[in-house]
Amino acid sequence: MTDPLSGRLVRLRELRETDLPRLTAWWREPGLAIQQLTGPVHPQPDARLADMFRAWSQNTGTDLGLSVETLDTGDLAGHVTLYGATPKDRCATLAIIIGPPHQDRGLGTDVLRTTIRYGFAELGLHRIELTVNGYNTRALAAYRRAGFTEEGRRREAVFRAGSWHDQVQMGVLSTEWHEDA
Repeated sequence: MTDPLSGRLVRLRELRETDLPRLTAWWREPGLAIQQLTGPVHPQPDARLADMFRAWSQNTGTDLGLSVETLDTGDLAGHVTLYGATPKDRCATLAIIIGPPHQDRGLGTDVLRTTIRYGFAELGLHRIELTVNGYNTRALAAYRRAGFTEEGRRREAVFRAGSWHDQVQMGVLSTEWHEDA
């Protein structure tokens, strides 16, 4: 039996207080913030952002928030969350952030695959869904590689940098997901 929280490149673990300075710094970076948010990018105090990560990482019921560390060095690389699942519908929403020093190395796709596997095999979820801004082509490619299917678009739902952009809705079902996706 393998560790359900380990992938090929990453391990998911509990949030630690020592993670918060880097996570909050990454969240505040404008280039990352425009990928995470649909509203205006407003600077936030460290304490408020740290509380946000703490709230996401309570790990009660099927809600799950975990820090991402690399297997090779143990460095903090990001954070992933599954939230909002109900016992009846067994559908959770996924959110992920990978810090800029760790992007473009396949870590995001490995985090997604590990989280999906954990959600289906350990939490008993049936569906995992997410929403991504249409201009976030890096995330769209990673979600597709991890097995997500585009299910719809909210056309011109996000106003960013003076232009309208689509929001893409994606999902993956336990019955269609294969770990080698």
